[in-house]
Amino acid sequence: MMYTANQIASWFLAYLDTNAGDTISPMKLQKLIYYAQAFHLVQFDKPLFSDKIEAWMHGPTVPSIYERFDNEDRSGIPYKKLFDPRHPYPDVPKETEEFLEDILCKFGEHSAWFLEALSRKELPWIEARNGIASCKKCHAEITHASMKKFYSKMKYAKKPKKAKC
Repeated sequence: MMYTANQIASWFLAYLDTNAGDTISPMKLQKLIYYAQAFHLVQFDKPLFSDKIEAWMHGPTVPSIYERFDNEDRSGIPYKKLFDPRHPYPDVPKETEEFLEDILCKFGEHSAWFLEALSRKELPWIEARNGIASCKKCHAEITHASMKKFYSKMKYAKKPKKAKC
C-alpha cells in the first residue's frame, strides 16, 4: 500500500512517548520522512508515499508536511498538534511498522541540524539543486531514481533482521 507523507508523519508522531518528554521538530520530522522514503525505495523497490520531495535550503522537504507544521516552534511540535483528524494515524502492516521503527532507530537519535547537514552532503539533494547555492530557494524534485541509486550503496540499506535501539 502507498501512503501519503502526512500519514507517515502521523505514524512517526504517534510513536513519540510524550509521557517521557519526547518531542520532535518539524525539520527533524521532514528528514525522518525523507530517509523513510529513500530506504523504502531501496528495500522494497517502491515508494512508501506518493508526495514529492524537494531540495529546499534546509535539506529534503515534503511541501505538504511543511504546510502542515509551518507555524510551529523549531524546538518541537506541540502535543495538541500530534494527532490531527485530517491526517489520521495509518494502520500499517507489521513489515511497514518494523521498517519505520528501524528508520527511527537509525536516524531518530540525531538532531534535526545533524540530519539537515547529513542530507545536504548527499548526492540526491546536491544533484536536484543542480548548482543552485544552498542559501537560495529551490523547488527541484529529488527523484526516486536518485535516492535509490545513492542509498542502495549504504551499509545499512539492506533490510535488517530486527531493529534494536
